[in-house]
Amino acid sequence: MKIYRTLIVAFVAISSLSLTSVAQADGAALYQAKTCWSCHGKDAKSPLLPIYPRLAGQNADYAFNQMKDIKSGARANGQSVAMKGVMGMVNEAEMREIANWLASQ
Repeated sequence: MKIYRTLIVAFVAISSLSLTSVAQADGAALYQAKTCWSCHGKDAKSPLLPIYPRLAGQNADYAFNQMKDIKSGARANGQSVAMKGVMGMVNEAEMREIANWLASQ
């Protein structure tokens, strides 16, 4: 019986670590996973086309608010139409992580 309790405690501990790491996803990994790099460059400094902005070093709050506005439709100018579909795959916590990572670049 003691071994089962030990296994259950270990399972719960491992599960909570996995959930924590998902909840605190790394901004760089999200930038890659959510395909931001495909237009803005793998380093966020080398966009695919000159009309796409360089995102590295951008103020975190500004970047976050731009992503939120694009997702909600409050911003619908310029290239935001191209980003609307991508932003549908990103929740607010992920936007914040990406924005914080961009600011640190």
